[in-house]
Amino acid sequence: MSVRHLLPIPVVMLALAPMAHAQTPAPPAPPAPPVTPPPAPAAGKATLSVKGGLATKKTRYFAPSQQVVVRGVVRPYVRGEVLTLYAIRGKKASKQVRRRVGNRGRYEFRFKVGNAGPVRLVVKHRASGAQNAFRTRDETIQVVSWNAGQGTRGTKVTLLQRGLLKLGFATPVTGYFDSLTANAVNAFRKTNGLGRDGYAIGSVYAMVMRGQGAYALRYPKSGTHGKHVEFDWSRQVLVLADHGKPYRVYHVSSGKPSTPTVFGSYRFYSKTPGTNSHGMVYSSYFIGGYAIHGYADVPNYAASHGCLRVPIPNAVSIYNWIAPAAQIYTYE
Repeated sequence: MSVRHLLPIPVVMLALAPMAHAQTPAPPAPPAPPVTPPPAPAAGKATLSVKGGLATKKTRYFAPSQQVVVRGVVRPYVRGEVLTLYAIRGKKASKQVRRRVGNRGRYEFRFKVGNAGPVRLVVKHRASGAQNAFRTRDETIQVVSWNAGQGTRGTKVTLLQRGLLKLGFATPVTGYFDSLTANAVNAFRKTNGLGRDGYAIGSVYAMVMRGQGAYALRYPKSGTHGKHVEFDWSRQVLVLADHGKPYRVYHVSSGKPSTPTVFGSYRFYSKTPGTNSHGMVYSSYFIGGYAIHGYADVPNYAASHGCLRVPIPNAVSIYNWIAPAAQIYTYE
């Protein structure tokens, strides 16, 4: 064999090296990451409460066209989820209102009711990708067109009396429409320009159910220890004021044109309990012979000799409320 055909060993090894490298197997591919399933929709439930109107332990009553407020809390909640309030008359939803769940799962609906009759309220959530379907309990409210006069009894009288008393008008709360209730209604109507009468017409109920019609004091910041008295000649009402609010408002009759009541600012200087020879009952004097006192006749017009007449059943409570040297304002 010729020496010229032999390659050096190092050269042969170099030639074989790429072939050996090409035969080495590739490493396995890394495993695919696990697929995380989407979270399951959250469960849910919600409370429901109704605000506004006048209420007994079982039912809340509203006047026609009055605003109703429905509030509640969703637990657990997903902020932004849509809730629907259904106002149902009979078997038909007469109104649907949508709102989104807010901070801390709270929600609120406001709407106006229609004409008289029962209305069933319920709030529902339709299932979504974030939360399952749920609904609140039902609550039925009553829309009423009431009126009442002396001799009437029942729920509508009780609620009227409670509403008037809350607004500051002096009335018993017995469920029976007596003469004192009529006096309170009369004072309310005179205060609000609804005529001078003790009959509770529909507009009286509509205002009372809305919490409207309280007497607006002319001197809310006056008084000793926050208390003072105001007499409004134009409306013929007497107001006992306490810390800027009307505590009690009474039907009153002041001095007739020939013996008018004086106007101004005065302080009570004398008080006489019992009944005097002039038929004045539990008198509180504020200047000269001018006093607030009970009297047998308290008509719907100015009829006294200058004093402020109030119904006898109210005289003692007014007398006891007025402190010596308390201030009174009498004005047109």
